[in-house]
Amino acid sequence: MLQSIILFIIAGIAEIGGGYLIWLWLREGSPSWYGLLGGLILVGYGVIPTLQMFPTFGRVYAAYGGVFVAMALLWGWVVDGNMPDRFDWLGGFICLIGVAIILWAPRS
Repeated sequence: MLQSIILFIIAGIAEIGGGYLIWLWLREGSPSWYGLLGGLILVGYGVIPTLQMFPTFGRVYAAYGGVFVAMALLWGWVVDGNMPDRFDWLGGFICLIGVAIILWAPRS
């Protein structure tokens, strides 16, 4: 379980970080190498979820979506200085509960 959590976090950092670099390049006038680096990081993000031990693509990506929501809120707070409000925190928490159900619910 710890390995899958670590992989979700690494994938989240790669997706958000790569997307953020492209955002800086296209929206805020950063150098073009930001976009190139962001694109390369996003390619790496595409590989990272394949390292998960869960057998189905859909389940891994659905669960990752919930992790992404929570990590995007944290990224916005830490990197952009936009403090999430109580509804952001509640929504992120609900998403993480959904992740736990998707990944670890007992199935027959």
